[in-house]
Amino acid sequence: MPKIRRMPFLDRTMMPVTTETIILVILIATALAFDFTNGFHDTGNAMATSIATGALKPKTAVVLAGLLNLVGAFLSVEVAITVTTSVLRVQDSKTGQLLPGIDASTGLTIIFAGLIGGILWNLLTWLFGIPSSSSHALFGGLIGAGLAALGTSGVNWSGVTQKVLIPAVAAPVIAGLVAACGTWLVYRITRKVLAKRRETGFRWGQIATASLVALAHGTNDAQKTMGVIALALITTGHLTGDVKNDGLPFWIIASCAIAIGLGTYIGGWRVIRTLGKGLVEIESPQGLAAEASSAAIILSSSAAGMALSTTHVATGSILGSGVGKPGAEVRWAVAGRMAVAWLITLPAAALVGALSYWLSHAVKNLSGSQLAGDGLIFLILVGLSGYMWWRAQQQKVDSSNVNADWDTSTNSVVPADVREATAAAKTPTPV
Repeated sequence: MPKIRRMPFLDRTMMPVTTETIILVILIATALAFDFTNGFHDTGNAMATSIATGALKPKTAVVLAGLLNLVGAFLSVEVAITVTTSVLRVQDSKTGQLLPGIDASTGLTIIFAGLIGGILWNLLTWLFGIPSSSSHALFGGLIGAGLAALGTSGVNWSGVTQKVLIPAVAAPVIAGLVAACGTWLVYRITRKVLAKRRETGFRWGQIATASLVALAHGTNDAQKTMGVIALALITTGHLTGDVKNDGLPFWIIASCAIAIGLGTYIGGWRVIRTLGKGLVEIESPQGLAAEASSAAIILSSSAAGMALSTTHVATGSILGSGVGKPGAEVRWAVAGRMAVAWLITLPAAALVGALSYWLSHAVKNLSGSQLAGDGLIFLILVGLSGYMWWRAQQQKVDSSNVNADWDTSTNSVVPADVREATAAAKTPTPV
């Protein structure tokens, strides 16, 4: 269990209501909003295959995933420590104090801009049903904002390489190999078992393995937001820089657990559909092998403090399950589109993070108010987020159509009947 530190947060004697305090509160709310998007963007990592095979009904699956994500968030803080120390270089590694030339104002704007990069990339990829990495979107945003504010010295390149980039390349490959071997072995062992009986038995097994992935996701991904909030509080002097020894306040762990749990419960149906129907027409033995592979890799990486992309792991496992089953069809066109999104996630989120920082900094210089600069980029975030949510509602994917047949002619995440209904509604009625 993680070390929990009890600390009053809204005590006026500790935090007078200043501009810095207002920005800190808005930043924490934005971080929890990112955690929420992380939850619904990544629900499919745990539950897509169970929904696709019928092991769990769609709404049952997201409720179960939401609860287990909430529980998983309380199990460790190793990844949170990685976020506070291995991405940005803003504090002394020995004392925890801010480095010379970095003040609380600059630190908060860097983190705020980084969160905006992460959230907008999450929502854009969700809109198109692309299972990209929420983790890499967050790290990309933070790196871009750090570069814009401090130059190359503001990024901990060795930490990013060891804890983010190497796992990003290795994890999906290892997950795919493990899942492929597991799938081949499962079908080999059960080759004389009636197909119907095999499907039924493995569906029960899928409930256990999917639950384990959901628990692992909460353990790994909720901690990233905990680390961001902790980094903001370190910047303003409300936490020491030694999270490993001093622990985190209970309210940080609890709020992040609730946010990711609620996000998971909402269900990112577009991404669930791509993972469950778009890559492989999956059967329950494949689903069990993929989920078991994902859970083992995510849990082991969380214990090692690696800020792993659970999306990369889950996708690699699902592709591996398609490769491992004799005669299975893998839709490499969909996989290729996802691979492109993976490659551009870090730089795209970094660009948004950098632009957000520059805009906030420019407005601050013109107005003399940090609140004006950070407030403007916050309003832009709200506006763009609202627009993408509205666009998604025009061609809605939900629990009622998430398992509709995949249209290989377009490889669109939106089911064909929904697209046709939308097109018909836009066609003017003849007079």
